Amino acid sequence: MTMRPPMRRAALTTLLALLLPIAAYAHAFPDRSRPRVGATVKTAPHHVRIWFDAGLEALFCSLTVKNAAGQVVSEGRGHVVSGSHDRLLETTVKPLAPGKYRVYWSVVAVDGHHTEGHYMFRVGG
Repeated sequence: MTMRPPMRRAALTTLLALLLPIAAYAHAFPDRSRPRVGATVKTAPHHVRIWFDAGLEALFCSLTVKNAAGQVVSEGRGHVVSGSHDRLLETTVKPLAPGKYRVYWSVVAVDGHHTEGHYMFRVGG
């Protein structure tokens, strides 16, 4: 038994209607960062920046940098940079001595989904 064209069209329309909202509800994940994940940088950065693959809700985002002893070396809780299509999260850091640093991020995407994570970078050799 074969499906008639109107029924085939209706089935395809229903399938697309069910699948398309899934793409609209994607979580925001880091696309790139500066310093890069796992990088060793010669010169200590003044800012830590993370670009995300989706727009962010500025009120619900934070970016914190801690040294190896667990002390916070970032100033404030970070902010979403205007003019970045709400995809760049940035924080200013105090002067960093050579050593390991861990970056903690927590964001809510414009679709309301929360994601968080962390990564490490090193200053000096």
